[in-house]
Amino acid sequence: MNCKRSLFFYNSPLGRIAIAENSEAITHLYFNREPGFPGAVPRETALLKEAALQLEQYFAGRRKTFELPLAPEGTAFQLKVWQALQEIPYGETRSYGQIARAVGNEKAARAVGMANNQNPISIIIPCHRVIGADGKLVGYGGGLERKACLLELERRHAHQ
Repeated sequence: MNCKRSLFFYNSPLGRIAIAENSEAITHLYFNREPGFPGAVPRETALLKEAALQLEQYFAGRRKTFELPLAPEGTAFQLKVWQALQEIPYGETRSYGQIARAVGNEKAARAVGMANNQNPISIIIPCHRVIGADGKLVGYGGGLERKACLLELERRHAHQ
């Protein structure tokens, strides 16, 4: 596997997004910050173009699921949580406790929150769909305002 990363910067309706890939899969997606990948090459590869196109479709309300190869790096628990996040339907939310139960450890809500916070592929792995048990928006690496905008976008287009 070629581990050289490529970076592409996409201007979304919610601000600049950095997308990184390892020549085989998307590894990172961040709002407003440039990931520090030593040796990363800023270039628009076919995979990064496809990711940007799918994000554009998502923001236009025309895409509800992403069809991209993903390669998030994390602990076994984090990977399990991130997989559970991908199973939350478009336009819906789950609490940290519900995700903890989904990964087989109902007492791990706080650990789920930490894994959610470490999600390296925001939006595509939809950590914005996780909310507090009381229904309030809590924690999002891209900021709560962006989280609210993403959830509103999905609510608006969920039944189309």
